[in-house]
Amino acid sequence: MNTPNILDDLRARGLIHDSTNSEVLADRLSEGPISVYAGFDPTSDSLHVGNLVPLLLLRRFQDFGHRPVALAGGATGMIGDPGGRTSERNLLDISVIDANLASIKPQLEMLLDFTAGTTQARLVDNRDWTAPLGVLEFLRDVGKHITVNTMLAKDSVKSRVESDGGISFTEFSYMLLQANDYRYLHNELQVELQVGGSDQWGNITAGIDLIRRTSGAHVHGLTVPLVTRADGQKFGKSADGAVWLSPERTTPYAFFQYFVNVDDRDVERFLLQMTLLPLDKVTSVMAIHAQDPGQRSAQQALAHAVTVLVHGPAEADRAAGASAGFTRSAEELSDADWLELTSSLPVIEVLDSDIGRDLVEILADGGAVASRGDGRRLIAQGGLSLNGEKISDGQLLEAKNFVDERHALIRRGKKQRFVLRRA
Repeated sequence: MNTPNILDDLRARGLIHDSTNSEVLADRLSEGPISVYAGFDPTSDSLHVGNLVPLLLLRRFQDFGHRPVALAGGATGMIGDPGGRTSERNLLDISVIDANLASIKPQLEMLLDFTAGTTQARLVDNRDWTAPLGVLEFLRDVGKHITVNTMLAKDSVKSRVESDGGISFTEFSYMLLQANDYRYLHNELQVELQVGGSDQWGNITAGIDLIRRTSGAHVHGLTVPLVTRADGQKFGKSADGAVWLSPERTTPYAFFQYFVNVDDRDVERFLLQMTLLPLDKVTSVMAIHAQDPGQRSAQQALAHAVTVLVHGPAEADRAAGASAGFTRSAEELSDADWLELTSSLPVIEVLDSDIGRDLVEILADGGAVASRGDGRRLIAQGGLSLNGEKISDGQLLEAKNFVDERHALIRRGKKQRFVLRRA
């Protein structure tokens, strides 16, 4: 649909942190389609769930009739954004950056529509125009127009300058590179709006100033809040570390479970900001949830919606089925349930020769616990169970533990689950 009310939708979702003159931006959006870009640096071989909000922001603009441009930072990824960090990044080798780019580009593409038309998405790499740029040309055409005073006033730079470790010239120059990206995309693709997380505001405004100084054009910027959790923990972190978009790094089941387990205080905000559900649908989901919060229906809706976006409906349904399997005892699970679980959860293969072995040793060998000592510590805390029954120290694996002669369920803590499968 082509409507000027994208800003109203973003406000209702709590997705506007900073923006250039909102009235001027609203007027421009009402005049017709606009090209909007967001950048993502290849600092890893996968994006994580924290990248979803700005990536979904591009999709929201596309759904409202605008043209999204996703930028993969092959050049800026070689430098490292100083924002949000207290120390220098370790510079990545070009081969690592190339591999990371190859991995994240499909993730940048998965939420956008690249079909030819008025809202066709574009995927660009800033190394294409930055690598050929000479140092002297860069200093004359970019550095000349941005004062050191302006750069020092930006929060991302100011906090690092005032820290004990300071900031290198390399990372200090990051703002100039990103500003030049905006200038290039404005000149070549007529981009008029840059969006990103709130930590990007200084970089975005530097680009706006550069375009104004070099061409006299007026462009726009908008940032979304960085997603946080009500319990104070960093969003996108689980017991095992970051929650990645890559199924090789975070399985669809683990991804689904992360959202199933979000706090009630967070679920409505996440439904609004991390899904494409219409506002009235979110209101309906929360009304049902309020009738019986214990059923966690809002978390289930959130987990399914986000998993569909990242992994597709088939994987979302499979993860939901595996999750539902844990509402029943192991003895109640059907063959279809076990098939769902073994395709979604880590599987520890067990041989006949393992019958009679210490269960903790088997779990350590299979990676369910870090070591035998770790397993015994968890047992002492009541944190390991077999088919719903707490495991005792020294307990041996028995043939009768396999409820259908082939499968058994291991639970570690509240969230981690494994399947024992007998060959």
